Amino acid sequence: MLQSIVKADSYLHKGLRSKLIEQLRQLGIKNEQVLQAINQVPRHFFLDPAFEDYAYRNEAFQIGAGQTISQPYTVAYQTELLEVKKFDKIFEVGTGSAYQSCVLASLGALVYSVERQKELFDYNNHFFYLKQFPQIKRFFGDGFAGLPSYAPFDKAIITAAAPFVPQAIIDQLKVGGILVLPLDKGDGTKQVMHKIIKHADGIESIALDEFSFVPMLQGKDNRKD
Repeated sequence: MLQSIVKADSYLHKGLRSKLIEQLRQLGIKNEQVLQAINQVPRHFFLDPAFEDYAYRNEAFQIGAGQTISQPYTVAYQTELLEVKKFDKIFEVGTGSAYQSCVLASLGALVYSVERQKELFDYNNHFFYLKQFPQIKRFFGDGFAGLPSYAPFDKAIITAAAPFVPQAIIDQLKVGGILVLPLDKGDGTKQVMHKIIKHADGIESIALDEFSFVPMLQGKDNRKD
């Protein structure tokens, strides 16, 4: 499991992030605000110190509780699709390491994030870096249900492979709101990223590229290692 200790952000780390940003540009990420946000968030803070060498590779990595921190390209891709504006209220399913939450908060968003794994939720209660982002509100719960008490939201993001589009989340979006999620193709292999826009008379669904995520599961998981 991750270790909740204060870490340094050295010139080496910053240099590695700069190289990562150039790689993301080459892969097609165009939004400079998104790239700047990723450059500001030290990804090595979210990994165990023993695995710091992996932090700035464009790869997903295991973080505990059977979950992963998404590869930087995936984070940048989903964030770019969200079209984040300052003070947007964004609902996030799957807090995980909280890396995606911090990138959104760095863009000025107000983040409402739900995590179903108690182990990860409890870890983040003591994660030193999250203290810099009081605009991130975290909840232990079932992402399929959304957060009706805090709705409506401007945007929503699901960071796990969804078997379908959760109607509760659509209902909790404002008209004109955007939901970004990877939808399972049904063959158990990869998912197709979708950008869904809520209109007054229904939704518009745009299918994009293929990705690979851990599955989005219903209910809460109270187990701890």
